[in-house]
Amino acid sequence: MRSLLMKNPVVIGVSWIVAYILIILFPLFILLLYPPTPSDERSFWLELSAALGFIGLAMMAMQFALTARIKSIEASYGVDLILQFHRYTSIVAFFFILAHPIVLFIHNPETLQLLNFIQAPWRARAAVIATLALIAIIVTSIWRQKLNIPYEPWRIAHGILAVIIVAFGLGHALGVGNYLGLFWKALIWTAIAITALWLLIYVRLVKPYFMQKKPYLVEAAIPQRGNVWNLVLRPRGHDGITFQPGQFAWLTLEISPFRMREHPFSFASSAEKRDRIEFGIKALGDFTNTIKDVKPGTKAFLDGPYGVFTTDLYENTAGFVLIAGGIGITPIISMLFTLAERQDERPLLLIYASTTWDDITYREEIDALKDKLDLTVIHVLRKPPEDWSGENGYVDQQLLERYIPKRPATRNYFICAAPKMMNEVEKALHKLDVPVTNIHMEHYNLV
Repeated sequence: MRSLLMKNPVVIGVSWIVAYILIILFPLFILLLYPPTPSDERSFWLELSAALGFIGLAMMAMQFALTARIKSIEASYGVDLILQFHRYTSIVAFFFILAHPIVLFIHNPETLQLLNFIQAPWRARAAVIATLALIAIIVTSIWRQKLNIPYEPWRIAHGILAVIIVAFGLGHALGVGNYLGLFWKALIWTAIAITALWLLIYVRLVKPYFMQKKPYLVEAAIPQRGNVWNLVLRPRGHDGITFQPGQFAWLTLEISPFRMREHPFSFASSAEKRDRIEFGIKALGDFTNTIKDVKPGTKAFLDGPYGVFTTDLYENTAGFVLIAGGIGITPIISMLFTLAERQDERPLLLIYASTTWDDITYREEIDALKDKLDLTVIHVLRKPPEDWSGENGYVDQQLLERYIPKRPATRNYFICAAPKMMNEVEKALHKLDVPVTNIHMEHYNLV
């Protein structure tokens, strides 16, 4: 798959999008080919209501595929982009499904009596349950942090609510019968629901089972500048994970992988060393603040690698421009370590934004890499010391113009920083005539 992706990533990316659109529109294709009743017996608004409901239900079923971390799909876009797509399409599906009864009620007000949960037929009750579950999943997802819902209970509830939505939504469609009255139509939709359920079982049970078979042990938690800790892992009873520099994995620490308390972190070590893996983790939250206290010998489990933020996909480029802000240096230090071990001779430019001189994570390691690579390092400090003669402030268009190559299209650009910085750098690079295909960004806030 990797060789095919490198040859024509656009074709593969477009093909997955086409496949997604065809799947969610599949119910409409069936209706066009085999309408349930003569068209003069059903109004346009009734048909529109049904179409919106079927498309919304198909989109909800597809959410299971988007969150299953299927590597052949992830390799085309990256997990961060897929998760963003998952969030946005869930909202679109919500409005489609909500519009389904609203159109029906406006067209035929008598159908409002179906909202009487006690007296309504079971198919209407199923629709109400699915809709309430959908509202719950949207509200708790968008406002999870404001509602102070812990991540692990939310994730469990998220999966349960998703199953309720698809199961009761399908039950409602089968109960109505006008569109799924034929056996083969019901069979197709049942197969879609079963596939969605299998993907959930795969993510929650099958994958953790195989992760448990390949454990890791913590060797050390090494302090770094900038309140960052390098968590060092060694594989136990297996050869370790094969990853590309810049990728990340989901880490489960100390507890069973079935617990679903996992966190995504970028590799901070060379991809050439499978027997000693390091993650760079900044102490920012409840979990990350405990990394410094993790004892050697603690058991860990990894799900990965994931991500397309890697120099390995661009072997034919003339060189790289690496732009990092704060903890965004983590995937980039993995790239630098790996390129150094491979004795790569291409020119590298690192623009690294930090708050102060003492906050520069991996400062000494980066300085040592200058002897092994054709590496130019530009530190940009927001609060420089009085005797500082280097760059200060922010990474803006003027600063980039001073340092990037005069022929910017000859390089590939990797950006990992806070969202605001990444957006500003991306805009600046576009103004400096860097092709959009040469700009690669990594978002590290996936949960």
